[in-house]
Amino acid sequence: MGLGGISHWIIILVIVLVLFGAGRISKVMGEMGKGLKSFKEGMGEEDEEKLRRYDEKRRAEGRPLPRNDDGTIDVTPEPRRTSEQPPLREDEPRH
Repeated sequence: MGLGGISHWIIILVIVLVLFGAGRISKVMGEMGKGLKSFKEGMGEEDEEKLRRYDEKRRAEGRPLPRNDDGTIDVTPEPRRTSEQPPLREDEPRH
């Protein structure tokens, strides 16, 4: 005997409604919704802050931000070159 049947869930829902009342459950769900909305806004602000710091760093270095055709910032990493690796010539085979 498990809790898989729809009749079991209806009975549990009725018991919860009787114990807590519809008003209290709606308040709890409303507070939960406000918390999720606040969390999403906070995550968005964090992303904006990271973008702002990245932009400031690039401007301080004197390099413009790479942009895509649609105006968004291109976040493709630049290839790193060390002094031991000279740039490839056109006639050299690539591995």
